Amino acid sequence: MNKTWIAPDGQPRCHWCSTTPEYLAYHDEEWGQPVADDRRLFEKLCLEGFQSGLSWRTILSKRENFRAAFHGFDFERIAHYTERDVLRLLDDAGIVRHRGKIEAVINNAQRMLELVDQEGSLAAFVWRLEPEVRTLVEPQTQSTSPASVVLSKELKQRGWKFVGPTTVYAFMQAMGLVNDHATDCVVRARVDLARQAFRRP
Repeated sequence: MNKTWIAPDGQPRCHWCSTTPEYLAYHDEEWGQPVADDRRLFEKLCLEGFQSGLSWRTILSKRENFRAAFHGFDFERIAHYTERDVLRLLDDAGIVRHRGKIEAVINNAQRMLELVDQEGSLAAFVWRLEPEVRTLVEPQTQSTSPASVVLSKELKQRGWKFVGPTTVYAFMQAMGLVNDHATDCVVRARVDLARQAFRRP
């Protein structure tokens, strides 16, 4: 299948963003852009975990609801959630009401505090696993990678949940650890420039 399509502006984009208008904005403005802010990274990892078994369209359409329900993904606050918060979230029709995933976010917020204490930041912990360019394969030809397997294993060893290699690879694509835009996608070059200017934590 062709990995690109011609968007309304006449420029080629990754084919996956052609299915809904919401995807196009997300693709152009966020996907693959390098991120070093811990709260944004935590949000991305949590939302990728919620996506497991669902479409990204479902998660993206509910993202603002997730942000409201989880207090902007303030992991310091989420780490102190109680069963009352779990019940509140299970009653919130605006998000994905899956007890295991909700409890995983709370657990991961607690693990996040430990990681920040030990490593300085999630950003520093993640960016040290940035793959070398020469080791990367053709964009959008894999759902896991050696780096995602390593990161998944390390997070699991630290007690994180819903962080399998596929979920972690999707997180790596989203937060710019790899530039997985199709080779002839017009945004790929923009992301490359952003990555060149990006200061690794």
